Amino acid sequence: MRIARLLGTVLGTTLLTTAAVLTAPAHAGPPESTSLDRAELRDALDAVHEAGMYGVFSSVRDGGERWTGAAGVADVDTGRPVTPGMRQRVGSISKTFTAVGLLQQAERGRIRLDAPVSDYLPDLIPGERGRQITVRMLLNHTSGIGDYVAGAFPSLLQGSTASLDEERFRSVHPRELVRLGLTAPATGSPGSVPGTYSNTNYVIAGLLLEKVTGQKAHTYLTRHVIDRAGLRHTYLPRTPFLRGPHPRMYESFFGLIDPPRDYSVYDMSWAYTAGAVVSTTDDLNRFYRALLGGKLVGEASLDEMTRTVPVSGLDYGLGIYALDLPCGRFWGHDGAVFGAGTVALSSRDGKRQMAVAQNLMKYQEIGEDGVPLPHPIDHAFAAYVVGALCPAAPGTETGAGTPSPQAREERLPRLPRIDDSPLTRALAVDRPSV
Repeated sequence: MRIARLLGTVLGTTLLTTAAVLTAPAHAGPPESTSLDRAELRDALDAVHEAGMYGVFSSVRDGGERWTGAAGVADVDTGRPVTPGMRQRVGSISKTFTAVGLLQQAERGRIRLDAPVSDYLPDLIPGERGRQITVRMLLNHTSGIGDYVAGAFPSLLQGSTASLDEERFRSVHPRELVRLGLTAPATGSPGSVPGTYSNTNYVIAGLLLEKVTGQKAHTYLTRHVIDRAGLRHTYLPRTPFLRGPHPRMYESFFGLIDPPRDYSVYDMSWAYTAGAVVSTTDDLNRFYRALLGGKLVGEASLDEMTRTVPVSGLDYGLGIYALDLPCGRFWGHDGAVFGAGTVALSSRDGKRQMAVAQNLMKYQEIGEDGVPLPHPIDHAFAAYVVGALCPAAPGTETGAGTPSPQAREERLPRLPRIDDSPLTRALAVDRPSV
């Protein structure tokens, strides 16, 4: 559920995603080298913390090699350090899990991607709209259904974050989230492109999964996606509390919450199958490796998942998107909830992977155009992502001939964040004139 124009900005939103627009052309594929420069990775991760991020932790893989690292603090009051294996709310990365569940059902013949949603949930989307919107349109965000986030946190429309605290322990039924999304202005006609990212699509997808399996979504996804992928520290929470070691998760909301407040304890029913998953960076790499390697769905389903359409500036498939970096195309998702942001990307063959998490969100200021202004964290974060996946990429070289800081900055990708967009649009902030 995550559109700031830079990755860090994107990470600074709630339940959204990451895309990239490059100034350098992409090469044919990911790098052939199987070595990981641990010193370079360590320095780049430290740079994110030094730019102002409280805590950041990451896992990187290249073939059989693996590196994990962390920089900064998990708790700003005690100084407790962040560590690589910590659990994190991963926001819209949950959408890939949900899409996998539905594609498994499509493989079993229980649903058809191009069938109307009303065939399975006749009462959910009223009238002709329910007969026009297909399962595929939910999964690739071309349904035209608006986002429920502003309706779920109504104070945002008045430029206040009071709803974030008032609703901290509220349990909300997914059908209520769908109702809020359906009453929001439509973003387009069903099936039209470009599509518009909406968390409502994946709440409906979760209800559809429950209908065709006869199981609660969290039960099905645990047994048939999380366990099948061999994930050891991934789960959908049943209470507002996180299990296992985790950082505090600090939300600034573009300066409206000062100092940033910890939201690590939160009832995530408002995110449901659109963004409630908890995981680790190592588990996320394992998940995408299992998915792209054909262990969770078959080749035909993977072809469907990786068939993209333009959605909110992204090349979006079915619960997964493509990101073009200087060394090739990578697949994955990003996500953000209050106080926590995560990005997970993999080469198509699952060889080169990177997942990274942070515990301070929406630290930027918002400009007069309503778009978050670039922050040093954003540049450092983008440099880390590119350097981890493309160690020889333009703008990430070291040693003799290293480009100037300005040249490096110009070559870095701009990584928009989807999960932030509904919140950023909803937030009515009074901005002083300059």
